[in-house]
Amino acid sequence: MENSKNRMGYLPIPKLIVNVSVPLMVSMLVQSLYNVVDSMFVSRISEHAVTAVSLAYSAQMLMLAVAVGTGVGVNSLLSRSLGKRDFDKVNSVATNGLFLAVFWTVICMIIGTFGAGNFIKSFTDDPEISALGTHYLSICMIGCIGIFVATTGERLLQSTGNTTLSMISQLCGAVTNIILDPIFIFGFNMGISGAAYATIIGQMVAAAVSMTFNAIKNKEIHFSIRGFKPDYQTIAGIYKVGIPTFVMQTMGSLMMIFINKILFMESSTAVAFYGIYYKLYTFLYMPVSGLSQGLIPIVGFNFGAKKPDRIREAFKLTLIVSMIIMTVGAIAYFILPSQLLGMYNASSEMLTFGVPAMRIMVCTYPIAAITICIGFAGSGLGNGVIAMIGTLLRQLALLIPTCYLLYHYLGFGYLWYAVWLSEICAAAFSIISIHFEFRKKLSKI
Repeated sequence: MENSKNRMGYLPIPKLIVNVSVPLMVSMLVQSLYNVVDSMFVSRISEHAVTAVSLAYSAQMLMLAVAVGTGVGVNSLLSRSLGKRDFDKVNSVATNGLFLAVFWTVICMIIGTFGAGNFIKSFTDDPEISALGTHYLSICMIGCIGIFVATTGERLLQSTGNTTLSMISQLCGAVTNIILDPIFIFGFNMGISGAAYATIIGQMVAAAVSMTFNAIKNKEIHFSIRGFKPDYQTIAGIYKVGIPTFVMQTMGSLMMIFINKILFMESSTAVAFYGIYYKLYTFLYMPVSGLSQGLIPIVGFNFGAKKPDRIREAFKLTLIVSMIIMTVGAIAYFILPSQLLGMYNASSEMLTFGVPAMRIMVCTYPIAAITICIGFAGSGLGNGVIAMIGTLLRQLALLIPTCYLLYHYLGFGYLWYAVWLSEICAAAFSIISIHFEFRKKLSKI
């Protein structure tokens, strides 16, 4: 097969971004929408239920970190192998990626069975919040096979440019979740357990659809299941990019854990607010992330095919659009914070501190777009470290200590300004790093 027959090697970049990245944007927008809607239904149970789900969400983010880290590694290695026309390597990457999805499923099921309760109790001694959080998290972890298989299947589709099929599989899962939420929570009177079951069933539907598409429609990949043995060289190649991405995603979970511990010093209402805010933030972050993730197969393929001009053009266009999306979103969130929180039955206490807190944090959204976009461009070139360090700066290394110091010395109303410092420093690092990465790698081809 000639490189010219793969659209990522010849299609005009604006059209290629529309074909590859827009379906990712739509699918991740719907993915974030179901998180937003899920919390809206949970808020109708009680504020304690929202707090419990907020605590469990940090553990769910850890599972997602493993799934996405593995998936990004598969995506990057497979795309570069396609660009080099090494189809034996392509099939090896696909099969080992599926093996890793099953492996991590078993690990998380064991942890969920024996450790969910201890995780929730590490935050709170409130018996109601603890019971609700433990029940919700244990169901989500024991039934986690969907999230791992779906993520792998979707990344395989994305790596060959079949992002529309990836979008459809995510849509199927998200729509299933949204439909089942009110039926299980209120119709069957299952409460917070209903939200958990709706989540895992939606993930399983997405997994089934994505793997069906790979088996039937993805002609560039063939799974070698018969006589399979893990190829540790291929797995190492996957995690060369995957581990930095996993670490990057894990930082989001650790951020939630540490922020929740700080906020619990104020009140459980503060924890509930941040859980709501973070899901509203992901409603903008996820489409931008989807758009930027399209850079991985585009950059990876064209790097393997030695076409640096297409890489630069794709990066610049993606960065501009990402910043526009985040800027428009920031303006909307700045104007309508009380209305957004009101969708979650926000109490007067939550509105009192939540409205100014949101207005402080949304000002950094356009800056965050820079770090996000640059990180995925680096991953497409096989360098996941840029994304890892950028995320470390914006979500952990600077954010958490600054939050604590501002809370301790200036008070609760000032801790939100920590976001400004962390986002500006992360963006500055990312800009410098991608400049040297492009000069180092693209000049050689």
